[in-house]
Amino acid sequence: MLADDLKRYVALHRALGFKFRVQAGLLRSFVVFAETYGDSVVLAARTIAWASEAPSPAQRRNRLLTVRRFALAMHAEDTRHELPATDVFGTDRHARVLPHIWTADEIALLMSATALLGQPGAIRPLMYRTLFGLLAATGLRISEALALALRVRDVGEHGLIILATKFRKNRLVPIHATTRRALDAWLRTFPGRPEDPLFRSSAGTGPAYSTVIAVFLRLTRTVGLRGAAGEPGPRIHDLRHSFAVRSLQQCGSDRAAVARHMAGLSTYLGHAHVTDTYWYLQATPTLMSGIAEAGEALHRGDAS
Repeated sequence: MLADDLKRYVALHRALGFKFRVQAGLLRSFVVFAETYGDSVVLAARTIAWASEAPSPAQRRNRLLTVRRFALAMHAEDTRHELPATDVFGTDRHARVLPHIWTADEIALLMSATALLGQPGAIRPLMYRTLFGLLAATGLRISEALALALRVRDVGEHGLIILATKFRKNRLVPIHATTRRALDAWLRTFPGRPEDPLFRSSAGTGPAYSTVIAVFLRLTRTVGLRGAAGEPGPRIHDLRHSFAVRSLQQCGSDRAAVARHMAGLSTYLGHAHVTDTYWYLQATPTLMSGIAEAGEALHRGDAS
């Protein structure tokens, strides 16, 4: 049965540390579709028919490749599982979205804009001001800060305790004194039980990811940091990119310090491998100046 095969496949990936939520959801949808026709193995034609129902080329290709990876694993056990061609919906032309490196002034503008969300002293403006400030000051993933992850009890003496996030890793995130004061002010104003979400509404429930993104887009457009709907602009995830870049800039051109810092930064951000941290780095004038100085030193022969 495909449903049984899928359970084993999902369990394997989660045992390896992957959350595997989106992929599992897609595969469950495919299995329901395939079993409606009585399929007990993955069929290429059925995969293509199911993937074709997605609304965009990118989503159709993603559906196809998700099922193909499942079929590859099952084919090792039973060769009746068929492998659809990878290029049925074209080749992958995905290009990395260039991150926006937030300036201190832009972050301050975003935080000030939260005053537009309600009357002074209301919970909503303060919650979003504290949330956006925390993301900028720590480089946390937005998923780590919301209701499914960060709780009141996770604000510890030495920083934030981030539990079972990506790859099911737990980590301690030390925070700056100014960040601590902001969190303490939030908790004094709206104290909660240890098990409550750190960021929550007056009803005690944490905001949904989609709600936070909608608020973020509204505020950034209102203050002129983004254009109209559909136009590119700063993303909330770019706050994480910006944190990584700005922290690296503090090392200057000291290559030994950079090497040490990269290892620490990778741990701080919760990456499984230091190579994952490289993805978050983006060239800035400060970093390029340091690279140029190192290159000139190497050319002169006095670089260690």
